[in-house]
Amino acid sequence: MELRPWMIWIVAAVLYGVFRLWYDNWRGPIRRHEIEAMISRAEAIWPPGLNDMAQIRRFLEEDDGREFLMVNLIRVRPGAVTDPVSGESRSGLALLKAYFSVFAPTLIANGGLPLLSYRKISGYVDALNVPPDPGWSIAGLMRYRSRKDMMKLATDEAFLRAHGLKMAALTHAMAFPAQPISTLVAGPRTAVALVLALCAALFQLIWTAG
Repeated sequence: MELRPWMIWIVAAVLYGVFRLWYDNWRGPIRRHEIEAMISRAEAIWPPGLNDMAQIRRFLEEDDGREFLMVNLIRVRPGAVTDPVSGESRSGLALLKAYFSVFAPTLIANGGLPLLSYRKISGYVDALNVPPDPGWSIAGLMRYRSRKDMMKLATDEAFLRAHGLKMAALTHAMAFPAQPISTLVAGPRTAVALVLALCAALFQLIWTAG
């Protein structure tokens, strides 16, 4: 079969379809029996008192099937820290990076993305009825494809084995889920579409010029 320039656009469309199959949640909200199974597994393998199980159950029961962002505030432990795996003396930031190297592949495999990570450069400049700043180090945003994917990650054995690194690396941590009200930032759906369209246009120009 003779290849035609327009076939490049077919390939780009197929690639974008594959991306959307991975990136979007096509399964809808969590079902009641799935919630019970997730909560039972979490209670069986999470250390006691690690998370607010009532809040997690409420979050799962209110599932709307949409993606969400997990807003994270963390304070990295200053000075040298004992690595709970090797016993070596390392910085808290090094332990946090080691934890993330385990966390990130599972997050991405389940349609999630580490969207943003920012280093704090000052204390509170505006605060209303909140506890004193404990010395937050980093603010980050993690994108989850669905609440089901979040629970799958949080109860993954590889993730749990690395959790000791996080506990050793941090002195304080706070996380809460959020969904956008408005944004001026193009998301991955738009960005991937634009990149694929640009690549297809460039390949077509090269093809026709040759």
